[in-house]
Amino acid sequence: MNDKSYIKWEAMSDNSLMEAIGNFIQSHRLRQNRTQAQVALDAGISRSTLSLLERGDKVRIDSLIQVLRVLNLLYIMDVFKIQEQISPIEYAKIKKKQRKQASPQKNITSKKVNLGW
Repeated sequence: MNDKSYIKWEAMSDNSLMEAIGNFIQSHRLRQNRTQAQVALDAGISRSTLSLLERGDKVRIDSLIQVLRVLNLLYIMDVFKIQEQISPIEYAKIKKKQRKQASPQKNITSKKVNLGW
């Protein structure tokens, strides 16, 4: 691939990954025109913790989640959703069981009742 926007995440070191996360946080904070002090206060963390996060240093994961919440970035957590996958064989079985046409209606009053006439 010659696309320069493509990042090979698995080839990056842990430090590089943490820096990328920090850059992401800082970029979105600045786009929202918010100071570190404002975001830290709203997230319930210290400004120095937010500074560490933005520099790519180690912070607790709950601090990251609080900052993501304050910056309205929790949508990135969608990548952690576990989606059920069905095997092709199971899918074929389900499709086979699906109805292909309607059955004729059963007439409940079809039984002849002797009314005494």
